[in-house]
Amino acid sequence: MKQQGTWPPRSDGHRFRSFPMPETRLERRKSAAGPSGHSQRPRRIELRSSPSSSTSKVEDHGFAALPFDILTRIAAPFTLPNLQAASLVCKSWSEALQPLREAMLLLRWGKRFKHGRGGVKSDLNKALDSFLKGAARGSSLAMVDAGLVYWEIGEKEKAVGLYRKAAEFGDPAGQCNLGIYYLQAKPPNETEAVKWLFRASIGGHVRAQYQLGLCLHQGRGVEGSLQEAAKWYLRAARGGYIRAMYNVALCYSVGDGLSHNHQQARKWMKRAADHGHSKAQYEHGLGLFSWQEGDMVKAVVYLELATRAGETAAAHVKNVIVQQLPVSSRERAMVLADSWRSISSSSH
Repeated sequence: MKQQGTWPPRSDGHRFRSFPMPETRLERRKSAAGPSGHSQRPRRIELRSSPSSSTSKVEDHGFAALPFDILTRIAAPFTLPNLQAASLVCKSWSEALQPLREAMLLLRWGKRFKHGRGGVKSDLNKALDSFLKGAARGSSLAMVDAGLVYWEIGEKEKAVGLYRKAAEFGDPAGQCNLGIYYLQAKPPNETEAVKWLFRASIGGHVRAQYQLGLCLHQGRGVEGSLQEAAKWYLRAARGGYIRAMYNVALCYSVGDGLSHNHQQARKWMKRAADHGHSKAQYEHGLGLFSWQEGDMVKAVVYLELATRAGETAAAHVKNVIVQQLPVSSRERAMVLADSWRSISSSSH
């Protein structure tokens, strides 16, 4: 699905005062976090007691003694590696986390059924059943996946209910999806959308960071600020979000929100193009044609890729360049375009 025309109109450029950028705290969290942004190290509980009774106190009054709703809130966003690490702390933790370990198994089977992997045929009903069973055991990850299936089959109220529950447990994907729902609702609730997108963004969710950047750029639900928008675009781009790469390139190119920097603009435009963004492929191909002698073949490759993706303006420029190339160079460019594969990254 092609939805790349996301560069918003100019805002009034007012400074954004509501959301500071938590650089230091986020970097500390990233250093102890895995790809999902969740901590890899369970928190340790320190209990004061005499040496002879310390073990029994941990067993009797530790994690498993917490009410189930509190336990669920603490452990609901845990991934399997986190659960496995936490389960090794003590017997009580292992017993308490058993339902969530079961949820991870159900989540895995749900993904297999959804995508037809692991030797099973794709079956959306079985996938949904597995996700719901995982959600019932307290996994916010399963809640989000069940919500995605409900959304796909048109049961959006059920989807939003699961997104909201996952979001309240602190799951960044649930928070992001809930925020996007509020943006798309009729009428939209932009203030609520920004609230959840911000929570997901500080949790490291790159799509939420990009969407928050758009809200800041457009002044949706918050006072507009090009500078703050560009910061979130840049953070999402560094995290691998392709649309954000393109917007960062534009920010550097025209000096909106970031200092004008031709070199950085070209770097991020090429990066977006190499990850399959069709508008970036057109812009980068046009740049190769305009800026550098001897790169006509590469220019044709990028413009051909953009043309195949539906960028009609790229076809005209490509045809002009092709007329200037010898037959061997034309053929080489087409071979390169045919064999091109995008760099693996986050979704568009």
